[in-house]
Amino acid sequence: MTPDPPHHRDPDDLAGPGNDAGEAGTGVDDAIVDAALDASRALLGAVARSLAVAREHVSLPQFRVLVLLATRGPQRSGDLARAVGVHPSTFSRSADRLVSGGWVRRAENPDSRREVLVELTAPGAGLVVDVTQRRRSELRGVLTRLTREEQVLVHDGLSRYADAAGEPPATALLTLGV
Repeated sequence: MTPDPPHHRDPDDLAGPGNDAGEAGTGVDDAIVDAALDASRALLGAVARSLAVAREHVSLPQFRVLVLLATRGPQRSGDLARAVGVHPSTFSRSADRLVSGGWVRRAENPDSRREVLVELTAPGAGLVVDVTQRRRSELRGVLTRLTREEQVLVHDGLSRYADAAGEPPATALLTLGV
């Protein structure tokens, strides 16, 4: 029987040469980094598959705008432009396409009649919900292949990883539409 690849071994069993500290003094075994890379590819696959339907209707940056509106509520165009890291005039053209597609609408700000807000329409909200449900379903399918104990370990590990990584800037997520 051949041993598991290094990234599937228990990190405590990796005390071989070159694996003690990984890259020059980082204190992280290469096998742990390899496992994180494998997991990131698997998660990106789930993201890509969940976005397939949305990509038929909107671009990834446009989908990111829909996600921002779904999580933050109606926003001023300038604030959305800053959040997605584009010039306001560039964002305005993208918003025009989202409006014409029925995904968002422009509405007068009830607190300031001089301001216009961009808000999600029911179809736009539905698209975000659909993608999120597809992603949850995909992840649930993978997690059901693990024992309850393994699920708890994954939960603890991913929660700690997410805490250590922090929230990525919106510009880092633009190409992924998340």
